[in-house]
Amino acid sequence: MPLDDSLVGRSLPPTPPYAVTAEAVADFAAATGGRHDGGPAPATFPIVLAFEAMQAFLDAEGLDLHRIVHGEQRFDYRRPVLVGDTLTATLTVSSLRRIGGNDIIGTTSTLTDEAGELVCTASATLVHRGEEEQA
Repeated sequence: MPLDDSLVGRSLPPTPPYAVTAEAVADFAAATGGRHDGGPAPATFPIVLAFEAMQAFLDAEGLDLHRIVHGEQRFDYRRPVLVGDTLTATLTVSSLRRIGGNDIIGTTSTLTDEAGELVCTASATLVHRGEEEQA
């Protein structure tokens, strides 16, 4: 069943606070084939929180992750993510359209620090594959 257009503009509650530790950054860097020897977290590190926010959205809408194709991801930084930051992400559904029985969902997750200051905006395009037709 297609998603309701009224989702556009809806924001979910923020994720629980996430403490950015040296170990978490090093583990992320290793998992993505890199190393972290200090300094800012890798540029794609915010996906850790953006994915948590996306999963909360999928759960709230009763959508199965196995029906999602990740179409695009962008990060727009106000400042780098640093060890010692405590971040939250708030996902907003920014667009929704349908192509060939699939929902194309645009999301924007704003990542803020403990002071409420914007650190990064993560924008994603998700393709929710439509139901297979029964023969």
